[in-house]
Amino acid sequence: MTASLPARLALGTLVALVLLFLVLPILIVVPMSFSNARFLTFPPPGYSLRWYEAFFGNPAWMQAARVSLGVALATALGATVIGTAAAYALTLSGSRLARSLTVILLLPLIVPIVITAIGVFFVFARAGLLATMPGLILANVMLGTPYVVTSVLAGLRGFDPAQEMVARSLGMNRLRAFFAVTLPQIRPSVVSGALFAFISALDETVVAIFIAGGQNQTLTKRMFTALRDEIDPTIAAISSLLTAASLIVVVLASLAARKSRTSA
Repeated sequence: MTASLPARLALGTLVALVLLFLVLPILIVVPMSFSNARFLTFPPPGYSLRWYEAFFGNPAWMQAARVSLGVALATALGATVIGTAAAYALTLSGSRLARSLTVILLLPLIVPIVITAIGVFFVFARAGLLATMPGLILANVMLGTPYVVTSVLAGLRGFDPAQEMVARSLGMNRLRAFFAVTLPQIRPSVVSGALFAFISALDETVVAIFIAGGQNQTLTKRMFTALRDEIDPTIAAISSLLTAASLIVVVLASLAARKSRTSA
């Protein structure tokens, strides 16, 4: 039964208001990043690129950006490998133990991030991993793996395992059959999981506050410190760049997934 015009208008209005609520912070932060004022003001009294120049011309900010990008790339790689392997194993098993292991793998999404950060801090303090790149990567791989597991599990539910069994019956071992038959068909799910792992590592703040330090401070950690000490539009410029980077990654991944479906 077709909905009436008033109902459609009400639904459309509600959706528009929700979207406006979600986008409003971006609509405020981006103009402030181009402000020529000394402090954060909205609307800006004038426009300038001085705060982008301040960001790119500051060695400390550039070092933090390199750390964040390196951690995000390493996290996407590590979480994708671990999460895809875990999802594949859980799908093949289908036992009660597998369901319990699925819940354990998703715990970083369930447990409050502050509790996770405190636990990681004490473990890394004993292991000597505080303020190190390996420590940051390990922590973010732990946080990013659930995104990959969830995405790949959804992709594997739409995959017919008999196709892989046919490949194995023709002489392929399990690993070769996975890369030749299964992976090409679940590639969009794997790419989506890697994307979420990358973005989560790039934007992670709470855990970084506890374990990042020295030359291995992430961009979000330095932003938090700058907000505590002195607020200037450089923070808005960095926030705009992070938002733009996330949008670009999402668009590229969407285009790659569409191309993969078209070629298939």
